[in-house]
Amino acid sequence: MLRVQLVKRLRKTFLAQFSSLVVPISIPIKPVSPHYHSAQPLCKLCINPSKTNLYASFLCTLVHLFLSCGDYSRASQAFLFMRTNGVVPSDMHSWYHLLYGFHKVGLVSQVWLVYSEMLACGITSDVSIHNILIHSLSNEGMLDSAVNFLQTVDKVNTITYNTLISGFCHKNLLGHALGCLSQMIKKGIPADSYTYNILIRGFCDAGLFSSAESILDTLINCDGGSAAKPDVTTFNTLINGYCKAGLMDNAHRVMEDMQKMQILPDIITHNILVDGFCRAGDFFGARNVLKRILDLQSDVSDSEYHQGSAEITNAAVIQPNVTTYTTLIAAYCKQEGIEEALDLYQDMVTRGILPDFVTYTSIISGLCKSGRLEEAQALLTEMKQMEVEPNHVSFSAIIDKLSKDGNQMEAFAFLTQVIIHGLLLDVVLYTSLMDGLFKAGKKKEAEDMFKALSRHNISPNHITYTALIDGHCKSGDIKVAESILQEMEDKSVNPNVITYSSMINGYVKEGNLGKAFSLMRKMVHENVLPNSVTYGTLLNGCFVAGKKEHGLRLYKEMQMQGLDENNFIVDAFVNSYKRDQNMDDAVKLLQDVMSRGISLDRINYTNLMDGYFRVGNVSAALNLAQEFTEKGIGFDTVAFNVLMSGLLKHGKYEPGSVYDGLKQLNLAPDAATFNIMIHAYCRDGKVVDALKLWDEMKSHGQMPNYVTCNILVTGLCKYDKVDEALSLLNDMSVMGFRPTSSIHRAILETASKLRRAAVIIQVHEQLLAMGLEANRVSYNTLIYILCRLGMTKIAFAVYRSMIDKYIPADIVTYNSLILGYCKSSHVKKALELYSQVLGWGLSPNVVTYNTLLDGLFSVGLIKEAGELVDEMRGRGVAPNGVTYYVMVSGFAKIGNVKESIRLYCEMVCKGFIPTVGAYNRLIHAFAQTGKMNQARELMSEMQFRGTSPNSSTYDILIVGWCNLSDQPDIEKVLKRSYRGEAMKLLKEMTDKGLVPADNTVSCMCSTLAGAGKRGVALRLKEYFNRSDYDTNSVRGDAQHELFFEGDLEVES
Repeated sequence: MLRVQLVKRLRKTFLAQFSSLVVPISIPIKPVSPHYHSAQPLCKLCINPSKTNLYASFLCTLVHLFLSCGDYSRASQAFLFMRTNGVVPSDMHSWYHLLYGFHKVGLVSQVWLVYSEMLACGITSDVSIHNILIHSLSNEGMLDSAVNFLQTVDKVNTITYNTLISGFCHKNLLGHALGCLSQMIKKGIPADSYTYNILIRGFCDAGLFSSAESILDTLINCDGGSAAKPDVTTFNTLINGYCKAGLMDNAHRVMEDMQKMQILPDIITHNILVDGFCRAGDFFGARNVLKRILDLQSDVSDSEYHQGSAEITNAAVIQPNVTTYTTLIAAYCKQEGIEEALDLYQDMVTRGILPDFVTYTSIISGLCKSGRLEEAQALLTEMKQMEVEPNHVSFSAIIDKLSKDGNQMEAFAFLTQVIIHGLLLDVVLYTSLMDGLFKAGKKKEAEDMFKALSRHNISPNHITYTALIDGHCKSGDIKVAESILQEMEDKSVNPNVITYSSMINGYVKEGNLGKAFSLMRKMVHENVLPNSVTYGTLLNGCFVAGKKEHGLRLYKEMQMQGLDENNFIVDAFVNSYKRDQNMDDAVKLLQDVMSRGISLDRINYTNLMDGYFRVGNVSAALNLAQEFTEKGIGFDTVAFNVLMSGLLKHGKYEPGSVYDGLKQLNLAPDAATFNIMIHAYCRDGKVVDALKLWDEMKSHGQMPNYVTCNILVTGLCKYDKVDEALSLLNDMSVMGFRPTSSIHRAILETASKLRRAAVIIQVHEQLLAMGLEANRVSYNTLIYILCRLGMTKIAFAVYRSMIDKYIPADIVTYNSLILGYCKSSHVKKALELYSQVLGWGLSPNVVTYNTLLDGLFSVGLIKEAGELVDEMRGRGVAPNGVTYYVMVSGFAKIGNVKESIRLYCEMVCKGFIPTVGAYNRLIHAFAQTGKMNQARELMSEMQFRGTSPNSSTYDILIVGWCNLSDQPDIEKVLKRSYRGEAMKLLKEMTDKGLVPADNTVSCMCSTLAGAGKRGVALRLKEYFNRSDYDTNSVRGDAQHELFFEGDLEVES
């Protein structure tokens, strides 16, 4: 800050004569030739020769001030101004610092410009300057230029060659690095420990550990006169290489070797081991390293100190530091082991080790992942109180969590804190907000957030693009996602495996396996290798599409690629078995993978538990929940949501008691938790409790989302509470939610029960005012509901309004209008509209023909109905189950049983399963003509084909048998038999919990009374009219059993 102020002060006073420096110059990004001279003319000053050194000193200082402030353009111009005016720094020290200053900020071209100017001024360079020049070229990967320059100078030292060797190792040119070592030895330039450490690191990074160990052996076996000896850094470098590769046994062996050489491991050694174990997921090993350090400290503090024990001696100087603890804490937080992380945090503070911003940020991130947002916010406050300045990552975790939970207002409030703290809004923060908006279902806002990047001159990276692609894929906008992927490639932002996997997931969800596999081939061609997530996504897609054999071939291909099956792959198989409701095979699979050393994770257990609930095996699901606890896996909110949903679905518990279980496990409810409970309350008719839960949800910092709104509005509509639903939607509109098409339909359906057009239109307009999009879908819904009620004139006015607003109608619109005309018996107008639709070039669909057929049958136009069927087939529109239902019912209604049965047989042969309504029409046709045996056979066939009879089915049959029994010319034996059939059906009906219609009971009583069974008829009437009659408790009712058994016996 002081430097910035100094620069401003100089500009105002002394720099007036240097006004040309105010104009910035462009600096080449690519380095230029070492002999490049700038001849750009700048203003000339008349400088007193006696003050040249003063000007040189001032201008050098000015260059350094501009560089320290990040104003590289003016720094370059200040140097050019100095040289244009013939000002020459007189000492090597000044030139060195100019070179180092430009090198430090990466201005390679300017480094070489300064060097060339130095030579032009007759200044002889030394080895330190040569090292800067070689370092600048090496940093830019210009190693050929660095080698060429090395061959032109005589003054070089060990640092020169170390710099070049480091550059070659960084580029993985290990042969060249060894060549440099050979050359320096030939020239008699001694290699030091740092030379060998660089080489060991280079070979470790390349995975060539045997070569790295050979270099270590060379260093160990150097003769006594050599300055190069292995030190703790040498061994740490090799240990670090092994740890990064997950070869922890080798790392331990190297540590033992260094101890044998009396080189004692330091805290860095131990921190490397902790990090290695954490990377490998071996928290037990990492904790053991920490325990070893603490045990040694305990031995020292207990005065068990022995001069001869190297280990105890070393313990006096080894103490765990913030890195030791933070490494473990961060690893636990990544694996959602937040409790263990908090225990370690408490331990480090107790030992007087102050956490740094990495510690705090890791725990904040872990708390957010575990849904413990309030604790994360409290820790951020503590972080500030401890004067540990949070960075943008600290805020990003909380902003990301708030965004994902749908708390956009609070997320943006935290964004203002970022600005207040003087932190720049970077691509990470924008990506977090955008990703959160997508997850909260706010696609438009997420797209606006992406557009804001370009307005603030922030270039999106591959993570930003991946989040954008993933968001569009999950919302079904696969075409938009494809264009974004193309934009990435056009801007040379390379997609990674996550980008491609997100896109593949989008194709799979769309059901387009062809494009999904094509994209996988493309990514392989571009050297982006699919991972287990990619294969798991495709595997799941194959299983969902019923291509199990294809999926199994893919699974074998994955194994051939060297990718072992993991929990994600296991999930794909479990989900497949779950869809097939084949939980036995799912369990066998899990037992098999566990026998091969794969431990099931929380997600695997959660999916399995969900599968058990789906097949109704509640006890097995609860046993699995118990296993959760016994294996120490523990529930997270998602797993508990599955348990809660299963228990509530099967009516095992009250929502309140299950919710208490969540609190006992100290889990934070998320939006899905509240949605499950609200759905359970709405299902049970407890809408008041559901509304209370809505308020509680907001008090927990969980903003209701579209799913919540849909559940609650649908629940309110189910119980005709339109005003409450509209009030709720009004509250949601304030929070930025707009009514969806499904909500619109639900509320209009409820409003239509009043059969008042004015009410329906008013509700529709209220929803438009709340943000419902006035598009074809919303207009079609309104027109359909009005037409279904026969309000065709008003519906046609809405249609006119729709056209006036330039919203084009489609076949769905005209189908609704045709339905309206048919409902009001204006079939002629319906046919006229149908002709107009054909004239406008629109293609009628099966719904169009089904609606017209039903209308024609309803007014007895049978011939016209037959002609329409022929026209339908002529236009290539195949009849569906509804078409056959309309025709079967139509012919049965007019008594043409023969044609009705023919169509029924045709329907069944084509694979359509008749509805219970179609069967009832046929059964009724038989019953009307007294063909009760045929009616009974049809009912048997109905049940054989998996269609359960309803109350109407039994009513038709019972009345049919009674009518047959009441015919005067029937023999007494047959009359009794027919009455017996009716009584059996009545008992069967009530056993199933179905209620006979009043007409059915009256007909049965009349038949019994006519046969002299007045007592039985009276008891029957009293039985069905009793106040405590409950269809839900009929089965097993003693009075029910005695009544029917007694009277059936009488009829027998």
